[in-house]
Order: sequence, then C-alpha cells, then structure tokens
Amino acid sequence: MRYIQCCSGLRECRTYELVPDDFYIYKELRYLEECPVCHHTTLYLFRLDKCNNVSTYKLKNQKAKKFFKKCEKDIVREKIEYVFNNHSAKSSFYLYYNEFGTKKKCYSNLSYLNIGRIG
Repeated sequence: MRYIQCCSGLRECRTYELVPDDFYIYKELRYLEECPVCHHTTLYLFRLDKCNNVSTYKLKNQKAKKFFKKCEKDIVREKIEYVFNNHSAKSSFYLYYNEFGTKKKCYSNLSYLNIGRIG
C-alpha cells in the first residue's frame, strides 16, 4: 500500500497507473479521498519523462477532486500490493533448562547447550 503524508503522519491511499502519452513514459496517481485527521482530499501525480526526469504535483481539496474526475478516463489499473506473511527462519521457541541451580533460556541450537559440564 502506498502512503501520502498528511497531518504529520503517513496515510494509506489508492494508487493508480495512468496511460502514458507522448511526453511521459510513466504516470502514477496517488489519491487520498479523506484524511482521517483534517478531512482534506490530497492527490499526488508522479510523471517520468523520456530523459528520466521525475516531476511531481500535489493538489488538495476541490482542485484534487476535479483533477481526479478528469483523470478517471485515463486510469489503466489500480495498483494493489499484496502482503505475504513471511515467517523468519528463527523460531520463537525457547528451551528452558536448569544449569548450576539457575533457570536459563536457550536461544540457539541444542548442540550448543552446556548442560552438565565440568569445570
């Protein structure tokens, strides 16, 4: 999910890819319909031209709503980012063991345990 910064926080917004034209090879539109804090509408337009120059525009409130209505016909698709729950290789299981009368927690493999060592 993409974000727009508004009211000192990052707010989730909808991201759209627009049809490229003669001057710009890539266009992306980020639209925050309503900020939960200030209730403003915010729109960001990112464009990449043929010389790899990036231009950005930010519009708020009524101008943003009018511009979004105007650009709705140029929307190719809405970008949706899927989040996969990747579990780390490290386990959250801890082996508790008693060594020399104190209870300890083993964070590593069983092969590294020093139980019953002498000296």
